[in-house]
Formats: sequence, structure tokens, C-alpha cells
Amino acid sequence: MPPRLPSLLCPVCRKLLLPASGESAAAARPRALACAAGHSFDAARQGYFNLLVGKGTAFQPDSADMVAARAAFLDAGHYRPLAAAVAGAVATALQGPEPAVLDSGTGTGHYLRAVLDGAGSGGSIAAIGLDISKFALRRAAKLNPDAVNLVSDVWQQFPVADAAVDVVTVVFAPRNAAEFARVLKPSGRLIVVTPRPGHLAEIASQAGMLGIEPAKDERLADALTGHFELLSAQDVDLALGLSPQDVANLALMGPAGHHTDRLALTARLTGFPAVTAVSGKFRVSVFLPRRTAAA
Repeated sequence: MPPRLPSLLCPVCRKLLLPASGESAAAARPRALACAAGHSFDAARQGYFNLLVGKGTAFQPDSADMVAARAAFLDAGHYRPLAAAVAGAVATALQGPEPAVLDSGTGTGHYLRAVLDGAGSGGSIAAIGLDISKFALRRAAKLNPDAVNLVSDVWQQFPVADAAVDVVTVVFAPRNAAEFARVLKPSGRLIVVTPRPGHLAEIASQAGMLGIEPAKDERLADALTGHFELLSAQDVDLALGLSPQDVANLALMGPAGHHTDRLALTARLTGFPAVTAVSGKFRVSVFLPRRTAAA
């Protein structure tokens, strides 16, 4: 069964965006999208759509090297239990008719793949992977051909219709609370993954990674106040055994990768043992739109 096309909006005029040139909305992968006003967007060779318009974005996208490091680390399975926890949190919210999910800051599509595999709805889920990095979307489109993968800025209006999705997932990505609230159905869920204090503490300083900010949970709640209310939270703890190459990939795949040189990092990790015991500490938080919580 071909995947269902989600309710997308043209980033120029906000009219409904549909497969162009007579293509069926049930096509496995449209070759172009267009709106009634005549704005059209061709799919890249890899299958994603670039919906950045106007002046673009001031947000710094992940580079090809950062994306390659993330793909190598995640493909090795180190965070597989976390992906399973995210998929489990999503599954219960995708039981209604015509379910839809948006993965904001999808990256390589690793977590969205786990969500789609875990939902087991036979291709009936309308899925959107959104990211600012075309390098990430190239991989995401290959991993998730059953999703619509879009280059878009999470700090601008999403190219998604109002109340169009059941779940928004945000895994280590920026959080645009107003847009999350707009695109979610009244009964929807926002699922956010954040690191907890002590996350990767054994290697963070040596690898040049950014530390976990104090009172991170309080700041997350404050950032979502006015739009969402916390429903539940699940802590996920992982005991990782990482090689020096794994540590390098972990450092390069995150925000520190924007200003980290791989050769210098590799040299700094020369003295690391063959396997380093590292603690992964995560929190999977589920939020309700406030209109639902107040109903």
C-alpha cells in the first residue's frame, strides 16, 4: 500500500501543496509538488524537496561531515534502545484514522524510521521528515522513502496545514512551540527527547562536547508554556561501550561538530582505550496541547 501524502502547504502562498503534473497523491514518491497558485517544487535526485524560500535561513545546517558522523554512530546501534522508546511513545498516539507524524529536525531519519517500523500500520501513516540540512535529508530520503522529506527552517512557519498531524517528535533538535501547537490535532502529542545531567560525562570534556545546561528540564517546560502541558516523562539510561572512533563520531554529530576538526579530535583521542564505558542519559517527555489539557 503506497504511503499517504500528508497535508502540506506551499511555503510561498500557504495554499495546499499536492503532487504536480497529474501525479497521484498515492504515488510512492512524487516527482514534483505544486499549489493552485502555480508555485512548484521538484524533488531532488535523492528524493527530498527543498522548500526554503525567500532569504533562506540564518540557522546553521549540519555539514556533510557532521551528518556522516551521525549516520555512522546511529547505524552502529548505540542508541537503538532510545529509538525504541521514542517509537513506543509515538505508537499509542497513532491509533486513530489517517494517522500522521512530523519529525522536526529529522536529521538522517533514524528515529522516524523506528517510529514507522514500530507503528506497523501497513504504510497508512502520513509521515513528514523536516530538517534544515540538505546533507541530512539526502540520507533521510533514502532511509524513509515512505515519508515526505523536506528541507525547511524549523524557526519559520512549517509547510504543514493546521491540525494535520497526530504526533510531533523532536529528538535533540530546536523546538518551535507555536508551530508544533499549530500543526498538531487537538488530541495530538508532542514528544521531546533531551539529555539529562551526567549524559556522556565520561568523555564530554576530552571530546570537546558541549555540557548539559543546569535546570534544562525547567527551561524546556518554560519554552513550551502557553502551548503545551507535560503529560509524562520516561528516563532512558544506556550503558555504552565506545571505541575512539565512536567517541569521535559522537562529538562530531552534535552542535560541537560545527567547530570541531576531525583530525585534531582524532589526535586528542589517541590515548583513549579500545573501549570506553560511557553513560547515556535521556528523557523522553510527552506533552499535550494546552487546549486539550484545559478541555
